[in-house]
Amino acid sequence: LGIDRHDADHRAEAFLAHQLHRVVDAGQHGRLEPVPGAGPAAPAAVQRGALADGIVHLSTASFVETVGSADKPVLVDFWAEWCGPCKLIAPILAEIAAEQQGITIAKLNVDDHPDIAMSYNVMSIPTLIVFADGEVRKKLVGAKGKGQLLQELSEFLPTSH
Repeated sequence: LGIDRHDADHRAEAFLAHQLHRVVDAGQHGRLEPVPGAGPAAPAAVQRGALADGIVHLSTASFVETVGSADKPVLVDFWAEWCGPCKLIAPILAEIAAEQQGITIAKLNVDDHPDIAMSYNVMSIPTLIVFADGEVRKKLVGAKGKGQLLQELSEFLPTSH
């Protein structure tokens, strides 16, 4: 039930085209690298990612640091305000963030940070990407229920025994 990226407004597309030359394609290099020219340094609190409801809100400035230096897997939800299915899975992700200490749940707004979305070939949202040791380990596209999502993430969650 993902929303096609072509439905994004034209301002985001124009910004994306402008930023494209500044993006490092992490998939090509196999590891996360800083995005050159990502803009002026953000305040330290923003660089680390704002935490709300157990979910880390990422920016271009905080993405590489948060995902690349994590000591546990990080699930990044690529989303947008206008995306209905993204809004449906938001409370599910908040529940998982509260219940599962073995994984970090993070969100990245694709309209605000199209450079990162483009570098991971995010074409539809919601897209959930699991990173471990700074590398992409799993990519899930579309809204899923809590049970199905937990099943898809089971390899990254601590076992109960």
